[in-house]
Amino acid sequence: MNKEVVKDGLSLFERIRQVDENENEFWSARELSKALEYSDYRNFEKVIEKAIEACLNSSQPKENHFVEVNDMIEIGKGGKRAVNSLKMSRYACYLIVQNADPSKDVVANGQTYFAVQTRIAEIKQMEAYNQLASEDVKRIFLRNELIKHNIILAYAAKDAGVIKPVDYAIFQNHGFIGVIRKNAKEI
Repeated sequence: MNKEVVKDGLSLFERIRQVDENENEFWSARELSKALEYSDYRNFEKVIEKAIEACLNSSQPKENHFVEVNDMIEIGKGGKRAVNSLKMSRYACYLIVQNADPSKDVVANGQTYFAVQTRIAEIKQMEAYNQLASEDVKRIFLRNELIKHNIILAYAAKDAGVIKPVDYAIFQNHGFIGVIRKNAKEI
């Protein structure tokens, strides 16, 4: 099956992108499996498992990127039935294409698409930061970013076996010592 990667100015991956009632973008695992030319969803589930493992190993909460849902598929004579699927974030799709069959041209195109889109999002975030009016607003923006990263760090600490508050304090302190010992250029 040779899919058109770009049609009407939209990439294949943008054409299957969906937006929910809260304006959050997502991709259906079943649709993405077809786009990536997996004829049998069972084979694609192995790719999903690897992507979820990569997500967890990156200290990202799985439920932020892979949400179980039911999709309706057509069966004979116009009937439909519910099947298990996933609503996936852009990050989840990026992990999927990184773990999909690299011999498929569409997978290589997907890897490029999600890498480029990730870079565009980073640039937009930096532009938004640079357009902030005052140093106070920039400081609040950076503080909020730090909060997000500290949450990820807390998950990593927990996964590493840090459970008691005193152990977490020691963990945090070692992080601060590491930062203090480096000069600004190294940080």
